[in-house]
Amino acid sequence: MEGDVTNRKCSALTGSARKIKDNAADWHNLMLRWEKANDEGFAIATNIVNLRRSSGQTVEQSSSEHAAITAQLQQECGRLQDIVDKMAAILSKMQRLMASQRGLVDLEDFQFGPEGRKVPLFHSWRTKHFEQQSGVLLRCFSEELRVKRMVQQEVAHSATPDLSLVYLSCWLHQPKMAAAGRVALEAMLLETGHRAL
Repeated sequence: MEGDVTNRKCSALTGSARKIKDNAADWHNLMLRWEKANDEGFAIATNIVNLRRSSGQTVEQSSSEHAAITAQLQQECGRLQDIVDKMAAILSKMQRLMASQRGLVDLEDFQFGPEGRKVPLFHSWRTKHFEQQSGVLLRCFSEELRVKRMVQQEVAHSATPDLSLVYLSCWLHQPKMAAAGRVALEAMLLETGHRAL
């Protein structure tokens, strides 16, 4: 019986509530796409590091072997650039989500004044809180893209194997994707009913 009420309530969402719920789902889907690109990029960056090691280890390499490794290295660097470009496109979609969320806040300011809506659209968050959490997410992904670009530019030119491992670690562990970003997304999903309380 309770499930029927929830389903009716969700299917009846319109206006700002529907847009906010859709935005939360879009944030989640974009994060999944980002994570997939991150995994692909890590595999490519690992290939780059391994190719760099193999090109520097053998003194007896023929010029044709060295040329083949160099060509592979260039190909992998191009593939890593493609991944970073894909991540930049994901970030661009996130920026549009942020603009949409700001638009909802502006609309509510116009409709209800600076105090906003008297009753929350979902459990407890005001529309401005969704904007704030979207801002947290956007900052995390923006900073992480800067790290990805730096790693992409430097990983094939690292002076030492240890530095190569630092670059790989930075790519894999995403230091700018703070726990705050993951918590913000999960809280948004809980608030909008995408996750059960």
